[in-house]
Amino acid sequence: MTAIDSTARVEDGAIIGDGAVIGPYCIVGAHSVIGANCRLTSHVQVMGHTTIGAGCTISPFAVLGGAPQDLGYRGEPTRLEIGADCTIREGVTMNVGTIKGGGLTKVGERGFFMNNSHVGHDCFVGNDAIFATSATLGGHCEIGDFVYIGGLSAVHQFTRIGSGVMVGGVCGVRGDVIPYGLVNGQYAALEGLNLIGMKRRKFTRERIASVRSFYQALFHGEGMFAERLERAKAMAKDDPAIAEILHFIAQGKHRPLCLPDSGKA
Repeated sequence: MTAIDSTARVEDGAIIGDGAVIGPYCIVGAHSVIGANCRLTSHVQVMGHTTIGAGCTISPFAVLGGAPQDLGYRGEPTRLEIGADCTIREGVTMNVGTIKGGGLTKVGERGFFMNNSHVGHDCFVGNDAIFATSATLGGHCEIGDFVYIGGLSAVHQFTRIGSGVMVGGVCGVRGDVIPYGLVNGQYAALEGLNLIGMKRRKFTRERIASVRSFYQALFHGEGMFAERLERAKAMAKDDPAIAEILHFIAQGKHRPLCLPDSGKA
């Protein structure tokens, strides 16, 4: 049964799913869709054309669907979509998209967004992502599944982070991070593979060894990076994760590739 606190304001036109709870002093805009069994604990504001999937829990002072922080935005009816079963903690902000960026900010399912984290306009965030306290995305970022972004880390606009990546705390991420990478440092550098994450995703010892061999050949082998990349393409058949990394590199457009400190592009 849906429950809306007497102090909450739900504007005409908003759609509230079965079993949802809208707590004290929440504000839900006219173009919002709140999925079944969602819980807005209190003081939550849902604005704009925002859709929240079923089973999400949203903590006080989160603002979802606010205008993009983009000087060219003129109030167009762009969108924010949040997948099911996300946990959104205190003070989290997620903005709608912009017309020039495609008009959509999209967040996947089962995400865990700790306090004061931020998803900028036109970002695409995959499933099972974890954003630690004050982790932030600039506009147009693409974040894969099972990505962990450490506390106080910031990702430059238009940056891509592949699936299974771990970003350490207090990192400035300025380049694309390959799938399964581990990055750390004030200005993030590639330190290796996220082995713990790979084990949690049931990579066998043999698979991990294969991907590590590829990583060493690509980033620490002889010759220039372009030469190493060309040689490493033959290893794509050895494991699907290697093929995924190579495809990710080939798709790069806006940002340079994040490399180890000793790497030479």
